[in-house]
Amino acid sequence: MGVGTKDYILPGKISNVKVILNGGQRVTFLRPDGYFAFHNVPAGTHLIEVAAIGYFFSPVRVDVSARHHGKIQAALTENRRGLSEFVLEPLKDEQYYEVREPFSIMSIVKSPMGLMMGFMLIVVFLMPKLMENMDPEEMRRAQEEMRNQGVPSLASLLPGAARSN
Repeated sequence: MGVGTKDYILPGKISNVKVILNGGQRVTFLRPDGYFAFHNVPAGTHLIEVAAIGYFFSPVRVDVSARHHGKIQAALTENRRGLSEFVLEPLKDEQYYEVREPFSIMSIVKSPMGLMMGFMLIVVFLMPKLMENMDPEEMRRAQEEMRNQGVPSLASLLPGAARSN
């Protein structure tokens, strides 16, 4: 069974293009002219996969006829489309690395650390301004109420502390 790849794979551009039959049962490499071949393939259904660094190919299902010597039918496994010519084209270029996002001020502001820093800036700069605008008599009353209510200690909040008193 002799098969070729389209001109998309140019000799010299991609090296070591491996063509695999039935999950590694037989392996061949792409020739410099862009063709590859498997010899003495028995009749039946076979799966051809292409391994090329940087490209992704759809596996191809190949049916070799037992009645008509040398007749093959091929179909892409992705969309089950039959191939009139046995020409393999890459579906897409593979990306091995993520593209780094460019620097953005908004990414810093949206991060948890940026949100905490923004909250602290509000507390540091706006709270004193709010306290200046508050009436001194009203502030004194609020402080007295807090003293009268008493701030509960951490020990009194624990379940075992209530029993020990």
